[in-house]
Amino acid sequence: MMSRSSLDATYFDDIFAADDDPWDLASSDYEAKKFQATHDAIADRRYARALEIGCAHGVLTEKLVALCDSLLAVDISSKALAKARERVGDRPGLDLAQMAFPKETPHAAAFDLVILSEVVYYWGVVDLDRASEWLRDGVASGGRVILVHYTGETDYPHSADEAVGSLWSDLKSVFVAERTDRNDGYRLDLWRRR
Repeated sequence: MMSRSSLDATYFDDIFAADDDPWDLASSDYEAKKFQATHDAIADRRYARALEIGCAHGVLTEKLVALCDSLLAVDISSKALAKARERVGDRPGLDLAQMAFPKETPHAAAFDLVILSEVVYYWGVVDLDRASEWLRDGVASGGRVILVHYTGETDYPHSADEAVGSLWSDLKSVFVAERTDRNDGYRLDLWRRR
């Protein structure tokens, strides 16, 4: 595993300042299919309290909000959050907040769904450890964590397989893997808290 530091808010603010849709989240068929697969993997139940980490400009958030009584969608980038607010507007049960997870974490009761879509490979080793530690206590008994990540080459601190593998290594004693799917260009992992 590489030992680079986590990417910071400036990195993401610069990306969103240069391009309204930097990863084609709102415009590509690939992203649309991936977001639909993410939704479908967790749509078998309703969630009282959910946390979406790295909501970017809210494309997936729009799909998630219908599954949740309460959804806290966070991002490290203020520019991304401004775009998310434009996209999703004011919806009952939805809160958008700037947060540099896992350095900053919600202080509320445990969540029964945590969404980590396209985020864990941006974290260095220290932040992967912080995330594991928080997930141990931040996910309610029977709650779920869904991780969806691009598996191609990147210049991020870790590959998808390295980052997800590191989290799983730390958490496999407290979570059960419900799904581990490899699709065209991405992996989808669904874990349930014992």
